[in-house]
Amino acid sequence: MTTAALGSAGIWTTAAQAQAPAATAGKPVILVLGDSLSAEYGLKRGEGWVPLLEKRLAAQKIAATVVNASISGDTSSGGRARFPALLAQHKPSQVVVELGANDALRGLPLADTESNLLQITKAAQAAGAKVLIVGIQVPPNYGGDYTRRFEAVFSKVAGTTKAALVPFLLKGVADAPDALSLFQADRIHPTAAAQPQLLDNVWPELRKLLPK
Repeated sequence: MTTAALGSAGIWTTAAQAQAPAATAGKPVILVLGDSLSAEYGLKRGEGWVPLLEKRLAAQKIAATVVNASISGDTSSGGRARFPALLAQHKPSQVVVELGANDALRGLPLADTESNLLQITKAAQAAGAKVLIVGIQVPPNYGGDYTRRFEAVFSKVAGTTKAALVPFLLKGVADAPDALSLFQADRIHPTAAAQPQLLDNVWPELRKLLPK
């Protein structure tokens, strides 16, 4: 796997995407709490996997509002700090948590990442939301032991809380034969052409959390 496998890294901080208002009563609200992979870093607005999710919901006639609360450069601790206000404002019925890679880039303790993801998940569940944890992997140059322990954080949190899990958001992108062509020049952020694959990785598990 190339260094591109760190796709959700996004250590550069950009302004958060404009927040959509909470949906009307009875309509599912999907809140995406993420970093640069979900915040359309380096892409035109509407090209990222989250806007593509909105289009897929509409195409399948699933009435739901998507709130993209992703910020490039965010860490799990940043997401944890922001989450209570987002929870109160939008009252989501589903929460997609895509955080953690920036923790690895900054060398933050894995125990802290696990604790932050756990608290975000528990807070969402306590508010009545269903949670989907989206995992990421770091490249082998981080060392085999660290790579395995980092990957295990996401499955451990999902297992502890019985939340849904996408093991690797960049599956089919970072590990594709033509991986470099699917990343921007920084070799970190996927191109617009890769965004449908990211959505396809998330969709099966997210669909299970939505009304039939």
